Amino acid sequence: MPLALWARDCRQATWKNHADVKAYARSADYVGNERWVFNVGGNKYRLVAAICFKTGVVLIKFIGTHAEYDKISAAKVESFGGAK
Repeated sequence: MPLALWARDCRQATWKNHADVKAYARSADYVGNERWVFNVGGNKYRLVAAICFKTGVVLIKFIGTHAEYDKISAAKVESFGGAK
């Protein structure tokens, strides 16, 4: 359910810049390479998304627990296949 809520919010969002993302989620962190890390589900999960402000496209690059997140490079992860 928390991921569904995040997805709903994301579809409705009109993020045009970094400040817009931080206004939505104060705990969101920009990690470079257009990627943002979101805490989801009361900080139970981490979601890495690439956000292109110019087009409004948001691509999910990773969803996992904190332990799984610790094994990746958030700025470089490309897919759910475990790319590091």
